[in-house]
Amino acid sequence: MKFFEKSIEEAFLILFEGASEGIVVVNSAQVIVATNESARTIFGYREKELEGKPLNILIPDKYEQAHRHHFEDFMHHSKKRRMGHGRDLYGVRKDGTTFPVEAGLNPFVLHNHRYVMALVSDITLRKKQEREILELNEHLEERIEKRTHTLNETVSQLKEEVALRLEAENNAKEALRREKELNELKTKFLSLVSHEFKTPLSGIASSASLAAKYTKEEQQEKREKHFKTIQSKVKYLNTIIDDFLSIERLDSNKTTYRYTRFPLSQVLDEVVYDAQVHLKQGQQINYPKNAEEFELEFDAKILELVLKNLLHNALKYSRENSQVTLNISEQEEYIKLDITDEGIGIPQEEQKFIFDRYFRAANVLTTAGTGIGLNIVKSHIENLGGEISFTSQEGEGSTFTILIPYKNH
Repeated sequence: MKFFEKSIEEAFLILFEGASEGIVVVNSAQVIVATNESARTIFGYREKELEGKPLNILIPDKYEQAHRHHFEDFMHHSKKRRMGHGRDLYGVRKDGTTFPVEAGLNPFVLHNHRYVMALVSDITLRKKQEREILELNEHLEERIEKRTHTLNETVSQLKEEVALRLEAENNAKEALRREKELNELKTKFLSLVSHEFKTPLSGIASSASLAAKYTKEEQQEKREKHFKTIQSKVKYLNTIIDDFLSIERLDSNKTTYRYTRFPLSQVLDEVVYDAQVHLKQGQQINYPKNAEEFELEFDAKILELVLKNLLHNALKYSRENSQVTLNISEQEEYIKLDITDEGIGIPQEEQKFIFDRYFRAANVLTTAGTGIGLNIVKSHIENLGGEISFTSQEGEGSTFTILIPYKNH
């Protein structure tokens, strides 16, 4: 039996000494009573050199007080556990160097005495690897952040380049569109000028030729008829030329406006009087009864041009025995003037183009006209702070409305 017990004890010592982890056994007074070879190697001591020494010899001074507290607490709540879980633990070698350790505490009782067996591992290499991993992660994050920043800058530059290219492409398309539009306008203009000038010039030539044939005194009435025709055609040509000059001045910003204060009836009387020559058989202009009540500060010549154009159109596109009515009223800071006719009206699908230069509705293509009058009117009215609008029903007539500011703002 004693041989068997001795064999067990020898086997235990062999296992104790051969364990890869360092083993340090201390009593309740924190005195080292046994160590194995791994523990001595870890801490740098020779055999039997640690036995009988206090445990604090293996603990750095700055951790000694905390260690004593943890050991006493452990002995009070004696149970198996890892020491310093969640905290960094350090040991001190015989040469005074400190190093990180990991320790597991195992309590046991032998011959009625309490002991603690500490399983100690040197984790210097593991800590080093952990630091290297942390540093690698930090450097990796920095590199990722730097790379992301570089990529964002590249993306931003690409976006700018794409935007510039799109802008250049759009500018090129716009330039091409404008050039195409300009060519179309030139073609339309040449066609218009050719037609609008040719007709009155032919009339002038014909009337001049016929008037020359009436040489006798009793033929004076016939001569005067042809002279009036010539005067009318020349006036029409002058009107067209004035319109083209107005467009040139508007496009080149050379138009200057001259504001004066005057009664509205002064301009209206001149416009209505001038329109008499354009009246068809049975046509009538209804003059507003309250015209003399209004006075404004405006460019009188421009207002005359605007009203002549609108009134002439109303008469030209209305049938015989029809009426054109002028109405004047107040609307906040504006004088509102309506010109209503009983004419052919403007097709619904073409109304959005009515103020476009050279545009003529399909139902007036056989009637003389340049298609620039309303464009000029709108430009002048808006330049002077006013507004122009219209309502129209094909076959029933149109109403053009202009809002004229009382004063120049």
